[in-house]
Amino acid sequence: MDSKGQVSLEYLLIFSISLIILIVFTLPLLEQSMDNTFDVSDSIKTKADLSKIAQAINEVYGDGQGSKQTVYLDIDKPVKIDITKNHVSSKIKLKNNQQKEIRIEVISKLEKTSFKLSEGKKTFVIEWPENSQNMIIHQE
Repeated sequence: MDSKGQVSLEYLLIFSISLIILIVFTLPLLEQSMDNTFDVSDSIKTKADLSKIAQAINEVYGDGQGSKQTVYLDIDKPVKIDITKNHVSSKIKLKNNQQKEIRIEVISKLEKTSFKLSEGKKTFVIEWPENSQNMIIHQE
């Protein structure tokens, strides 16, 4: 009887050590893959928001003077959006502390401007007033 108990105890000990070794090696890999997944998700969300703004800018430019577009965004994390007559861009901080710039090209008559946005719902109005050489963009 005593030898069967010892075999069971040895089996449990070997199984426990194997499980601990498995966890020690796989946990860092899991953390890294989760960080990469969150980075991709943040990049896609930011690019989608910038695309909405860029599409509205291109539509106003295409429609000409007197046109106006409104864009509604739901911002998850604080972000700074830079807008020029050539592009709409934003830099996001990745989990490894590097910066990634997301940029979408546009054609417009906008002056260079930036918006620092906090979390929450935001509304942008892009318009090209009648008898004006430049388009304007503002946050409501």
